[in-house]
Amino acid sequence: MSLPKALNPIVRQLPHAGEIFLDHIGHFVRSAERASEALIQAGFQVTPISIQKNKGPDGTSRLTGTGNVTAMLKSGYIEILFKTADTPLGQEFDEAITKQPGVHLAAFAVSDAWAQSQRLKQSRFRVRPIVDLKRPIVTEGGESEAAFTVARVERGEMAEGRIQYLTHHTEEAVWQKRWLSHPNTAEALLDIVIVVDDVKEAANRFGRFLDHEPVLGSLGVGFHLERGGVHLMDRNTFEDMFGSAPQLPFIGIYAVRVASLQTCETFLARNDMKTERHKNLLLSRFPEPLGLGAWLFVECENDLPWRS
Repeated sequence: MSLPKALNPIVRQLPHAGEIFLDHIGHFVRSAERASEALIQAGFQVTPISIQKNKGPDGTSRLTGTGNVTAMLKSGYIEILFKTADTPLGQEFDEAITKQPGVHLAAFAVSDAWAQSQRLKQSRFRVRPIVDLKRPIVTEGGESEAAFTVARVERGEMAEGRIQYLTHHTEEAVWQKRWLSHPNTAEALLDIVIVVDDVKEAANRFGRFLDHEPVLGSLGVGFHLERGGVHLMDRNTFEDMFGSAPQLPFIGIYAVRVASLQTCETFLARNDMKTERHKNLLLSRFPEPLGLGAWLFVECENDLPWRS
């Protein structure tokens, strides 16, 4: 299949019925404070630390096992996750970060997470019960709460990480205008690149998970969603372009659209961040507190090598 024509980017945060957006990615980190400093060093404005909770069977509020810090973008966001309790979710966090610190979560926004959970079950995935998550949010007017409905598959169904769906219920609390401006001019989360041992097998699975047709290209297989996308590469292709990959599968790259590549490059250089410029692409590896992997900054998603 050929690559699709360039589409007008969707700038609204929340999907309509039938749409799937790459909503956010999650770094699993050992220190929220050091990871926050690393994001700031890279030119992202970060929100305060927040602790995630949900309701237990008795109706009381319980720790999920993780907390977060975010860098909110005009389209999507970047999340830092850290452990807060020894819950099943916290234990999964431990397992992932022992493998390697870095990006272990990709969350896709839909209008109805419950319906997606049912579709996943019909697509031969073992699914977990729907979860309603909440976390406290500080707004300019005082305290508020962010609320999400999350649909997850069982452990082992998606070996690439915590690959999940969610539905947002509190857009204004999550995407506050004061957090959307970044010194590096970041505006949008675009695509993620996942390095896998068997591209054909992973493409089949992601096709069932995302309910989208794979797009075959010279660099692997892509899934172009209504906003953002997923690209699968084998080790040799990834290492030829971006350097060594650790244990697979590995979410090694995510792309961020910036308003000015020159401003981004200048800011990173001023903060002693090593970068590699290739025409309309700017590669910058994560500082150690964010784990293994790299950002790929572009002004236009069609400048991404797997989309060109």
